[in-house]
Amino acid sequence: MSEMPVLVTTTERPAGYEVKQALGQVFGVVVRSRGLGGNIMAGLRALGGGEIVEYTRLVEDTRRHAVDRMVQNARAMGANAVVMMRFDSSEMGQTMTEVVAYGTAAIVEPVRST
Repeated sequence: MSEMPVLVTTTERPAGYEVKQALGQVFGVVVRSRGLGGNIMAGLRALGGGEIVEYTRLVEDTRRHAVDRMVQNARAMGANAVVMMRFDSSEMGQTMTEVVAYGTAAIVEPVRST
């Protein structure tokens, strides 16, 4: 049996939906570190300037995992949506990045046209 999708939106009132109930804050946290090899490659790439793709991939993957965890937590609360979703991130030491996805777990229903 597949799980029903959870709508994730950065808006307070998703277009085409009515928020029936706010269930409370929900979040997903991920802390990641690049391996020694990745840090060396990123350091060498930084000498030349430009995008450091090793870190870009790390941040993108970490954000996806944080959203996935947030959605799992929203489902556990009985929500079918997360509204006002935001990201926050910080560095922990010189090799770790923390990413938090957070928002309000909610129950939404499609707006019925009359």
